[in-house]
Amino acid sequence: MQTIAIAGVGLIGGSFGLAARKAGFSGTILGVSSPRTIEKAIARGAIDCGTTLRDAAGAADMLFLAQPISVILETLRDLKTEAIVTDAGSTKAAICNAAKSLSRFVGGHPMAGKEISGVEAAEAGLFCGRPWVFTSEPPAELRELVASFGARILVMKAEDHDRMVAWSSHLPQLVSTALAGAVHRHAPDAVAVAGPGLRDMTRLASSPWDIWRDIIATNHDNVYAALDAYIARLESLREGLDAEFERASCFNRELRERQ
Repeated sequence: MQTIAIAGVGLIGGSFGLAARKAGFSGTILGVSSPRTIEKAIARGAIDCGTTLRDAAGAADMLFLAQPISVILETLRDLKTEAIVTDAGSTKAAICNAAKSLSRFVGGHPMAGKEISGVEAAEAGLFCGRPWVFTSEPPAELRELVASFGARILVMKAEDHDRMVAWSSHLPQLVSTALAGAVHRHAPDAVAVAGPGLRDMTRLASSPWDIWRDIIATNHDNVYAALDAYIARLESLREGLDAEFERASCFNRELRERQ
């Protein structure tokens, strides 16, 4: 593999480029983004130069789509390439369906990120120790590259991925957003006495709506099923707080041991 192209050189795309360099990739890394982002990405060392999507699709051995979901779907609609194509979309079923005409496409989702976006926040170690989901067995070159980032590779069906991330990623985002909104609306003065608990619980609330709009739109049924179940748990707290605390404590210990 001599040439990698990254469409969308923001936090994830920029980190992909930095991670590839850190892992020893010595080929060319192309970037497809706005001129301002390309300039920043070159300065960070995430890419070598900018190009158009059409030229990237023709030149690259691997094309990594790290755009917002709606842009990935638009890109796939007209994409023609012989390259290995993968993506970083947070939902998979809609994207995999849109990529059916590409013979070398494998859906992907690195389970890593930050509450801030942009190539300025990119870092080579972002994927280290984190799960990286593929929707089918990736080609050897792609598997080896991602493994060199220190990521833990998982292979699962797109539908299973979307159901699970609705609980593990999308629901936590909605809970954080709702908590921040509730405090802001009903008790804004409580910030004066807030400890780290409120700060930690609302960390995700700074995530941008333009990213989450696409996620919820393409995983609507799973997200709202998880949200309904969570609301039911909140309502049941009045009936048995002691048991809920015990169950939650056990789950938290298990989660921290796995990560």
